[in-house]
Amino acid sequence: MSDPRIHPAARLHAREVAEGRLSRREFLTRATALGVSVPVAYGLLGVAAPRADTPARRMGGTLRIQQDVRALKDPRSFDWPQLSNFARGWLEYLVEYNRDGSFHPMLLEGWEVDDDAMGYTLRVRPGVTWNDGSPFTARDVAWNFTRWCDRSAEGNSMASRLTGLIDADTGAARDGAIEVVDDLTVRLNLSEPDISIIATCSDYTAAIVQDGDDGQDILRNPVGTGPYLPGDYEVGVRGVLLRNDDHDWWGTEIFGAPALERIEFIDLGTDQSATIAAADAGEIDMTYETVGDFIDLLDAVMERSETVTARTLVIRPNQLSEVDGTRPYADVRVRRALAMAVDNAVLLELGYDDRGVVAENHHVCPIHPEYAELPEPPVFDPAAARALMEEAGMGDFVHELISIDDSWRRPTADAAAAMLRDAGIPVERTVLPGATFWNDWQNYPFSTTDWGHRPLAVQSLALAYRSGEPWNESGFENAEFDALIAEALQIADADARREVMVRIQTLMQEEGVVIQPYWTSVFRHHVPGVVGAEAHPAFEIYPYKLGFAA
Repeated sequence: MSDPRIHPAARLHAREVAEGRLSRREFLTRATALGVSVPVAYGLLGVAAPRADTPARRMGGTLRIQQDVRALKDPRSFDWPQLSNFARGWLEYLVEYNRDGSFHPMLLEGWEVDDDAMGYTLRVRPGVTWNDGSPFTARDVAWNFTRWCDRSAEGNSMASRLTGLIDADTGAARDGAIEVVDDLTVRLNLSEPDISIIATCSDYTAAIVQDGDDGQDILRNPVGTGPYLPGDYEVGVRGVLLRNDDHDWWGTEIFGAPALERIEFIDLGTDQSATIAAADAGEIDMTYETVGDFIDLLDAVMERSETVTARTLVIRPNQLSEVDGTRPYADVRVRRALAMAVDNAVLLELGYDDRGVVAENHHVCPIHPEYAELPEPPVFDPAAARALMEEAGMGDFVHELISIDDSWRRPTADAAAAMLRDAGIPVERTVLPGATFWNDWQNYPFSTTDWGHRPLAVQSLALAYRSGEPWNESGFENAEFDALIAEALQIADADARREVMVRIQTLMQEEGVVIQPYWTSVFRHHVPGVVGAEAHPAFEIYPYKLGFAA
């Protein structure tokens, strides 16, 4: 364990595990993000890493997966994991985020992080080729980072995550920020420390396209490094991946050859009753997600996999939205009143069948390394909520709470509306089908949205609540919050970062930014004998891992 490439913070974190001050999962996230390999990280704990052998799979066959089939677009503007799960057949990632919390190199062979987190050295995996026969090199990696830094690209949330590489004046990659050292090495030179770069490279928006590819037509121009190619694709119906036997996939020597000949993603809509019927009829082999009462129903016909996550639902007032010429949610008293009128524990019970953990209205999860335990939980006081709404002059205002029509976000919103009415706050409910809801999800005045799991709390907070970001659906603009996030992103040590998180979490509650009732466990079902179908905290599905047991 004297390897000089082991970041000093990783050794410190290993001691914290030994002293009982840090969980193993949190340690693995921290250490591997700093460039420590998974075997070495486990070695720092004094234990052997779990065997990484791929279970034996028989070659061939078709696997049918229940999952939304949505319109594909430029990967840097992906807004739901379902898009990446399909595109992952041919568009791969620099880094993979594992179920145990660790980061595993994929198109990268490894990386080193400077002690001050101001520089990253990315080592490209040798021997990788694109499916058109050309080599995968550092220039491809640099091209993608340059694309990700383009703030002018519509819907490009990656630019929100790479501010240390971006010139604030041009809204593009800063000169000298992305350096091609040689064919297999890229150097990132940041203008400010950022401990989230590797986690960002694993997010579903970070699929790698070829140097010069603008990412606009990935379906009709499927040039990638992965072992599959897209077949038929009909939005709302079905998407098909076909094994590309003409491509010598780089991962075969490491993970084994891709087993399945064909993978079908079947869109059954948001009503899970259709999923139950399809499972009963033997029409699907695996679910993307199973929720609520349907978990027990599918247990009767399929095997269950589950995992803890930092995936959540928020009920958010949009502070910038106008209703009849006014901005009702610009007033902090209105926002705080809404939060005080709702009991988060009841929303977990009624909305998600109590299969999760009660949250605290600040979007930082107990499994995040930097989570800070606050002295008191959010206040539930319906009478005080009504009084505060009256004080704001909004006692008679009718709030329209909008949600998608599904099996968990809809009942959660129904329960919240009922509690608001019980507090004397008028509420109307609007329930929209999925295709309609997602067309305008960022702009509703008062609505529910789910947010996926991310390894670090600062990732979600920066994406969802920092001023002016594309995914800031709450319209929250607060200079103190922005400064605190910038500070937190620069602190590599999670214990030190937690000191900043105390104020961030408290500020989120004080400002009534969201009602954030619970963190969900994630459940997935599959027929016996499916390999690689385990529930992933970020809902990721890896086509190269899937197959049927030999």
